[in-house]
Amino acid sequence: MMETPKEVLLRTLEDLGAEDFEKFKWYLQGVLKDFPAIPKSKLENVNRVNTVDMMFQTYSINTINVTTIVLVKIHQNVLVQNVSNIIYEPAGKS
Repeated sequence: MMETPKEVLLRTLEDLGAEDFEKFKWYLQGVLKDFPAIPKSKLENVNRVNTVDMMFQTYSINTINVTTIVLVKIHQNVLVQNVSNIIYEPAGKS
């Protein structure tokens, strides 16, 4: 069964260590010039599940784009592969 984008994003964030997860949230607070910032107060002491929800509320269809940009910035290129493969791969391709 295909994972939803939310499930993929959660699994991706779960693959980040604590320090990288904090860096990831830091980038969401206004470092990305093409996307709205999520206020620091909304991300402080927030777990991965709530971060995913916050990202989808804020970025909607751009959430995966934002995720990809931030993962590249924090040098998590392996995780970028996960995100791009799962969502953009056409059905039937192995």
